[in-house]
Parts: sequence; structure tokens; C-alpha cells
Amino acid sequence: MTDADALSSMLAQRRQPGADKAAIEQAIFQRFGCQRAVMFTDLVGFSRMVEAFGIVHFLQVIQESEALFLPLLQQHQGVCLKREGDSLLVLFEQAADALHCALDLQAACTAANAGRVAEERIEVCIGLGYGPVLLIDDKEVWGAEVNAASKLGEEMAKGGEILATDGFRLAQPEAAYADHGYLFGSRPVYRLLG
Repeated sequence: MTDADALSSMLAQRRQPGADKAAIEQAIFQRFGCQRAVMFTDLVGFSRMVEAFGIVHFLQVIQESEALFLPLLQQHQGVCLKREGDSLLVLFEQAADALHCALDLQAACTAANAGRVAEERIEVCIGLGYGPVLLIDDKEVWGAEVNAASKLGEEMAKGGEILATDGFRLAQPEAAYADHGYLFGSRPVYRLLG
């Protein structure tokens, strides 16, 4: 039985009338739960660039960015779980690895963009989270930090920015941060400095 099948069975049990939902939830976290750093990357200007230069041009930029990013992710022990369009979802066992990888990704973009025309620049937004997640078959990941990192990388960060959740900041307190507002109306967000 795969982890996905086991999770499905446990969730089916949880839906049954009279089920001890708290006990089943605890069993799910005991089996699938772990602490991970989550990174979500998103390239700047996808829709605008597709409209202006066509999808083939942007597919080229995606391919170039992945050729730049994937070796750095591997170098920092990151595991890329999903590649969707111009976005990557990456897990790290250690928050420090995610932090250093994010800084290296931004530095690699800066170096790669030297001398490039605006429409060929690789600019990335990065969201970082750290905390408990459910990891299923080493292929799927679920949790509040996954959702938060996705929102930070895809919606809140601007090109060249690395935004982090409060969970990530607690895991990497020695890094320099600036306040950057709130996520979901109540969760503090921080912009990584440097």
C-alpha cells in the first residue's frame, strides 16, 4: 500500500460518523508528518511576457531558468517536487539550506542577466516557509507552510525578493529581515535582506 493509499484510507475513516477525528489526525501526522523548509519560486511577468512575445519565447526563459536553478537546488540538498509552468515547489530538510539556496538563486539571476535585454531577463520571486508538513510518497506535500510559501512567492514577492513566513524566521533567526506586512490578514511576513 502506498502512502497515498494509506492517507486516503485514514481520511475515509475520519469521515465516518462518530469517528475520533483528533485521534485519526494525530495518526496521520505521526505517519506522514515532518518538519521541512518549503520554497516556492515564480518567474516575473509570465502573463505579460506571453502576451507581448508569445509562449515559445517564455518557454525558452523557463528552460533557461530551470537550467540555472535545478543544479543550485541540488547543491543545497533541495528536492524539487513540482514544476508547474514558471514555478517550482522545493523542499529542504534544513531551513539553512533553503536560505542559502534562495540567496544563490537570486545571485545567479543577477549574474545571468548581465547584458541581457529586458524581455530575456530571468527574474524570480521566492517564498520560504518552515514548519510541519505532510509528505506523501516523497511526491506530494501538504501544510500551512506550503500554502504560505506559495502565496509569498507567487503573489506577494516582487522580482528579486525573498519573502519568508514567521515559521521560517524562527528557524533562521540569524538572517537579516525586514517587516513586509501580513499574510492571510494575521501571519507576519518578512523580507530577507542581503
